[in-house]
Amino acid sequence: MQEVPIRYLKGVGPRKEAVFNNLGIYTAGDLLYYFPFRYEDRRNFKKMSELKEGEACLIKGRVCARNLKKMPYFIPKVRVKSIFEAALSDETGLVNCVWFNQPFLNDLIKVGEELIVYGKPLYSNNKFKLVSPEYELVKDKEDDFLNLGRIIGVYHLSSFFTQKFMRKIMHLVLYNFKGRMPDPLPFYIRKEKNVPNIARGLEEIHFPGTFEEAECARERFIFQELFLSQILVYLRKAKHRSQKGPLFKIREEVLKKIRKKLPFELTLAQEEAFSQIRSSLEKPYPMHCLLQGDVGCGKTVVAIFAAGICVDCGSQAAFMVPTEVLAYQHKQTLERIFKEFKFKIEVLTSSLSKKKIEKIKVELKEGKINIIVGTHSLIQEKIEFKKLGLVVIDEQHRFGVAQRVLLPKKGVNPHCLVMSATPIPRSLALSLYGDLDLAVIKELPKGRISPQTIWVKEEKRKWVYDFLKTKLEEGRQIFVIYPVIEESVDEDLKSLEVMHKEICKQFSSFSVGMFHGKIKSQEKLKVIKEFREKKINILVSTTVVEVGINIENASVMVVENPERFGLAQLHQLRGRIQRSIYQPHFILISKSNLSQIALRRLGIISQETNGFKIAEEDLKLRGPGDFFGNLQHGLPKLKIANPLRDLEILNQARSFAYKVIKEDPYLEKPHHRCIKEHLDFWFQQNANQRESNANTHK
Repeated sequence: MQEVPIRYLKGVGPRKEAVFNNLGIYTAGDLLYYFPFRYEDRRNFKKMSELKEGEACLIKGRVCARNLKKMPYFIPKVRVKSIFEAALSDETGLVNCVWFNQPFLNDLIKVGEELIVYGKPLYSNNKFKLVSPEYELVKDKEDDFLNLGRIIGVYHLSSFFTQKFMRKIMHLVLYNFKGRMPDPLPFYIRKEKNVPNIARGLEEIHFPGTFEEAECARERFIFQELFLSQILVYLRKAKHRSQKGPLFKIREEVLKKIRKKLPFELTLAQEEAFSQIRSSLEKPYPMHCLLQGDVGCGKTVVAIFAAGICVDCGSQAAFMVPTEVLAYQHKQTLERIFKEFKFKIEVLTSSLSKKKIEKIKVELKEGKINIIVGTHSLIQEKIEFKKLGLVVIDEQHRFGVAQRVLLPKKGVNPHCLVMSATPIPRSLALSLYGDLDLAVIKELPKGRISPQTIWVKEEKRKWVYDFLKTKLEEGRQIFVIYPVIEESVDEDLKSLEVMHKEICKQFSSFSVGMFHGKIKSQEKLKVIKEFREKKINILVSTTVVEVGINIENASVMVVENPERFGLAQLHQLRGRIQRSIYQPHFILISKSNLSQIALRRLGIISQETNGFKIAEEDLKLRGPGDFFGNLQHGLPKLKIANPLRDLEILNQARSFAYKVIKEDPYLEKPHHRCIKEHLDFWFQQNANQRESNANTHK
C-alpha cells in the first residue's frame, strides 16, 4: 500500500503529481506521512447575530438567494472573470457570501439548501459579508464534513493546492488503506508508551476528534521517527564494530617527538580528546569519531597526532578540507611538525597541473606519499591508496553527506575522524551521532583574547572607518567581509568590487586586496601570502575566508550586511580573528530596518562567544530541517520531530532502541520483524527514488 505511486490516486493527474513531488510526496505512504503543522478549531457554530468583523467564524444557514455575474468583456490586469454571490440566513439574521472565478458554484449551490461556511466577516453598508469563505453543503456526506464543523489540520502547501483538496485526498487514502499499513512500532512499545497504533494514529493526526487526540498522535509519530533513526544508528555502530580495522601499535617516542615540535602545550581538553582517540585507534575495529570543538580550540593538532601514529604504523593518512587555502595551510603545519620524521606530504587540488596530479596519483597508489591533504579532488574515482589507514574530514559541515562517505571507501575500513566547529549539545550529539564516538574540546588555548563584538547601524559607518584608521596606524590588519551569497552570480561580485573601490577610496594610503571564490587558485595563494606578509593591510573578501586563514596580525573584521548571514557562519567568521595576538574586534554594520529573526540573530552574536551555546541558538532559529539536513548520511529525513524541542522523546527513543538492539541485534525475533520490514522498505524506497531522480536528470 505504501508504495502506490501518488499519480494513481483518484483526482491526481500528471500536473498534480509534479506538485506533490515538489513537496516530497511520491507515494500514498508519503502522503499519509505529510503531517499538518497546526490545527484550527471549527467545531463551534455562531449565529449570524453574533458575528464580529475580522473574527473567524463558522456559520450554518439556508441559501435564500444567489446570483452569478460574469464580466462582459476582458479588462487588462483585472483577473476577476466571474462573481458568484449567495445570501445565507438563519433565525437571527442574514449574511452575504462572495466567491470570485468559481462559476461552477452556480450549479452546486441552490436556493433552499443548507450551507456551512467558514471565514472572516467584513462589515459594510450595515451588513456582514464573507469573501471567498470555505464552504460545505450539509447534504454532502461524501467528505463527512472534512473541512467544517470539526478540528481541521492545516498543511504547508504550494499555491497550486488548496487545504480543502489536501484534506479530501488525505481522507481518500486513509479510507482506502486504513488497517492495511504495517506498524513499525512493536505492540509492547506502543503499550508502554501508551500511544495509538498506526491506523488510529494516522486518522487522529490528520482528522482528530479533539486536540488531545491530535497531540497524542503527534507524539506517537515523533517517537516513531526518532526511534527508527536510533535503531539505524545502533545497527550502523554494530556494523562498524564487526569490521576489522587497521591495527596500530602506538610508540610513545613518536608522540614525544610530535610534542617537541609544537610551539605550545596541549590544553587539558585537547589531552582528553586525544586520549580518547588514541584508545579508539588501538581497538581491533575501525574508529569512527566525531571531534567537536569551538572555533580555534585546536582540533587540527589532535588530528595531527592521529596522523603521526597512522604513518608510523605503516599506513597512509588523508585530510579532506573544504578550501585550497586551508589545504596548503595544513600542509605547512604538517611539514613543520613532521620535518624530522621524513614523511612525504602532498596537496591535491583541481588547480594543479595534469602532470602534477598524475604524479601524485602514482605515488599515492605506490605508497610513496604518507600524508595527502586535499579538497574534493581526493574523492575522484581514479584516486587510489596503497594502504589508507586514517581519514580526517575537516569542517565536515562544508561537505555534502554523500561526499563524506566516499573518501573512507578508498581504503579497507580505515579509521575515520570527522571534525566540526559547529558543535551541538552533547546529549543531542550522542543521539544523532550514536554510531560515532564523540570527543569534545570545550577549552580554548591559553592566551586567546576574546573578541569584542560591536554591532552598529549604517549611519555609524564614519565612526567605523575612523576606528579602522586608528587600528591601521597601530599596525594591525583588517578583514572586510561582504555578503556574496552566490559567487556564480555576477551582480553579487559587482557589488563586492564596488565595496573594494569604496574601501580603496576611504583608505587610500593603505594597501587593499580583494579575495573571492572566482579568482584563480594561484592568485588566491598569492593574495593570502601577501596578506600574511603584511604587504596587504585590508582584505575585502567574501566568506571564502570563513575557514583556513589564520593571520595573527589581523585583529579586526568588519562584516557588511550581517543580517544576510546565519548565526553559525558569523561565529565562524569571528574565529578568523580570534587567533590574533592583539585585542580582536568584530564589527557588524547592518541596515536599520531588520526582521525580528535578524534582530535576534545579531543580538545573540553580539552577546555570546561560546560556540556550543551559539550552535544551540542557531538550531532554534533555523529549525531541524535546515540544521540536520546534512548531519547524517543514510538516515530518514525528519518530517515531524525536532531533536532539540523533542529532546526528552529523543532520549526515550534512544533508550528503547538500545534495548531492542541489545536483545535482538539482527531484528530477527517475531515481535521485531515489523521494525526490520519498515527499514527494509525505507531503504528500497530511498534507492528507487534516487534512481528515479537520476533518470529524470539524464
